Amino acid sequence: MEKHLKATLLLDYRDKSIQELIRMKNWDQSNEFDKILQTYNYVRDEIKFGYNVDDAIPASKVLADGYGQCNTKLILFMALLRALNIPCRVHGFSIDKELQKGALPTYLYKFAPKNIIHSWVEVYYMGKWYNLEGIIIDSQYLLKLQEKFPDCKGRFCGYGVSVDNFKNPVIDWSGNDTYIQKESINEDYGTFDNPDALFSNYPQKLSLLKRFLYRHFGRHIMNRRVDKIRNL
Repeated sequence: MEKHLKATLLLDYRDKSIQELIRMKNWDQSNEFDKILQTYNYVRDEIKFGYNVDDAIPASKVLADGYGQCNTKLILFMALLRALNIPCRVHGFSIDKELQKGALPTYLYKFAPKNIIHSWVEVYYMGKWYNLEGIIIDSQYLLKLQEKFPDCKGRFCGYGVSVDNFKNPVIDWSGNDTYIQKESINEDYGTFDNPDALFSNYPQKLSLLKRFLYRHFGRHIMNRRVDKIRNL
């Protein structure tokens, strides 16, 4: 399990800000189950759903931003777990852009790549690997989204969510798998020891122009739309 505990450029858990957070929360004093649960709930709800400048940013930067999407929340969660001596790895996928409808305005949606790089954390606990994708969407945003679509109780795809049970998605961890975007997965890239390896092998394919527009304009528009729903 040593390779699943190492720090990397992205999993910079020795950074002062991450170590201070762990000390402030007393996570290092908890048992193994509570370490996973407490960090899981923190990343899910205290780090709001939103779009960072890039997928491959260090955990300390995600923490400083205070928001993230699938890939960036994964980086922070993995860094916290490894700092607490909890083995973890990353499972990579491509995911259909359909789940971005609503969060991405129609006039931008048509320019988005069909397949988006996606990932979730696999945590090793009690001799088993658990898939923990449910950290992506914070509870407040999900609640407001459910209130916006009160008649939807089955499959839902859009606004960053893709589940087969919109009313009761499995996002709480108690020694189980959790999912919030799984239903839009297109291709399975397999597991990697760390996110650095995943993004090195499967970078998001964007032209220089599209990358520039996303970083400086598109993501800010998306974040405003997400915040508007969260604050309904």
